Amino acid sequence: MGERTDDDRDEVDASDDADEKDDVRVWLVERTYSDDEQNLIILVYATLDGERYFRKERALPSFTGSARQTFAGLDVSPDQLGTVADDETRDRYATEARRIASEHDQSDSI
Repeated sequence: MGERTDDDRDEVDASDDADEKDDVRVWLVERTYSDDEQNLIILVYATLDGERYFRKERALPSFTGSARQTFAGLDVSPDQLGTVADDETRDRYATEARRIASEHDQSDSI
C-alpha cells in the first residue's frame, strides 16, 4: 500500500458524501510494522465498502500511555482518503471494517 497520489484524490467518489465538508467514517483494518523504518507502525483504516482508505503512521514509542490510543474508528475528511485499486484488498478491507464496526464502538481503543 503506497502513499496516496493526487490521482487517487481525483478518484475518490464523493457521491457517498453529499457535502464534502462531512467527514467519512473509517474503521481500523490493518496494523503493520514498517519495513523501511524501525519503530514505525502503519495503521490503515477503511470505509465499510473497502473502497477508500486512510493511512496513518505512528512511532512505536508513541503507543505508550492513554494519550495515544488507537481507536476502532475515525472520522476523516474525504480529501484524506485514497482509493483501493485492487479487488482482493478492497474485499479484505470491507470484511475487516465491517467486523470491527460490528464488534466495537468508534471510540473503543483497540
